[in-house]
Amino acid sequence: MGLENLVNKDNFTVIDLGNNAARFGLWSEPVDWQHIFKSPEYYLENLRDDVEIEMHFKYQMPPELRAKFSKTEVVTFDVDEEHKLAIAQNLRSKIVVEKSLEQHASMCVDNSDGLLEAKSLAKELSEDIQDRMKRYASCLSHCSKNYREWLIEDYKLKLILLIGKKIREKLY
Repeated sequence: MGLENLVNKDNFTVIDLGNNAARFGLWSEPVDWQHIFKSPEYYLENLRDDVEIEMHFKYQMPPELRAKFSKTEVVTFDVDEEHKLAIAQNLRSKIVVEKSLEQHASMCVDNSDGLLEAKSLAKELSEDIQDRMKRYASCLSHCSKNYREWLIEDYKLKLILLIGKKIREKLY
C-alpha cells in the first residue's frame, strides 16, 4: 500500500487500473469532505463510467514507434475534429476514414524503402488504428461491437491496398 510508512522508502508508484484518478481526481488533491457528506448525490450523479472516461484519453504513439516514422512530421489525426468538419461541410462521414487511411499510408510509404517494409510498418500501427476507429464509431453514435471490429479489419485491409497503390505510383 502506498500510504504506509516504510523504513528507507520515500517514494511509491500509484498504478490506477480503475480510472479512479480520472473519476475522482488525484489522491494528492485536496478533498472537501464536508461537501461530500452534505451532498453525496452530487458526486454520485457526476460519476462517469469507464467508457466515457476512456473516450477522453488520446492515443499517443510510443517513442520507439514514433522513431520508425521519423520522416513524417505529423503522425496524429483528430478523428473527432475531422468528423465535425465533414458534417459541417455536408460530406459523408466516411471521408474521415479515407483521410486517416491516406495519412497512415503516406506515413508507411515515406518511411520505408519498399513494399514489404511499408506493410510491416502498417502492422505496427494497430493500436493507432484501433483508437481511430473507436473514435470514428463513437462519432457515428450507436454502433455494434461487430461493426466496430469490422471497421478495424476493413481499415487494415484498405491500408495495405493503399500502400501498394502508393508504392506503384512512386515507382512509375
